Amino acid sequence: MSKAKNEEKGPQAKSDPREKIIDALMGLAAERGWDEISLADVADRAGITLAQFRDFFPSKGAVLGGFSRRIDKIVLEGGEKLAGESPQDLSPKDRLFDVLMRRFDAMAPYKAALKNINDWAMHDPLALPALNQLALNSLRFMLEAAGLNSEGPLGTLKLQGLALSWTHVFHVWLADDSEDGAKTMAALDKELARGEELVERVEGARRRLAPFAAPLIGLAERIFVNR
Repeated sequence: MSKAKNEEKGPQAKSDPREKIIDALMGLAAERGWDEISLADVADRAGITLAQFRDFFPSKGAVLGGFSRRIDKIVLEGGEKLAGESPQDLSPKDRLFDVLMRRFDAMAPYKAALKNINDWAMHDPLALPALNQLALNSLRFMLEAAGLNSEGPLGTLKLQGLALSWTHVFHVWLADDSEDGAKTMAALDKELARGEELVERVEGARRRLAPFAAPLIGLAERIFVNR
C-alpha cells in the first residue's frame, strides 16, 4: 500500500464525512500538486457526492483549515494526557518546545502532502496570508497549552513572533530527513531562545515605563474626558 493510501486509511480515518474529506484531500496532496486537485477529485476519493462535500466545506482551503484543527486537537489532547507526568519546573521555553515538537510529530504522517502544499504556497502570494492566519489560529492554542498568555499587546507580540519562528522551523522540518529530527529540534530551540530574549526585553521596557503610565492616563482623562 502506498504512503498516500496509508495516510488516507491511517488512525485519523473516521466515519465522519468531514474526516473522510480531510483524509481524501491530504492523500491526494501527497500524490500531486495542489492546483492539480479538484473538488470532484476530493469528493470521489472520500466516497461522497459534490453536494455532500458542499454541505461540509466550501473550498479546499476550508478543508485545510479542518486538517489544521485536527492537528491542534491531537496536540492539545496529548498534552492533557501527559500533564500529570510532566515536570512542573520546566521553563516556559521548554514547555513551548515540547508542545511544538508534539505538533511536528502529529504532522509527520502528512509530511509528503505538506511538502506539496508548501511548494504551491511559495509560488502563490495570495495563498500566504490565508496560511499565515491558519498558523496564527493554531499557535494561539499552542501558546496557551504551554501555559503562556496569548492575550493583550504582549500576547500579540508573542503570537506574531512565534508565527515567524514556526514558519522558519517548518521549512527546516520539511527538509529534515534524519530519524531523530535533530535539525528540526536545533532550529526550534534556537528560534524559541530568540523569542524568549525579545519578550524579556519588551517586558523589561514595559516595567520601566510603568511608573509613567498612570500620570499620562490621568492627564489624558482630564483633557479628553472631563472637559
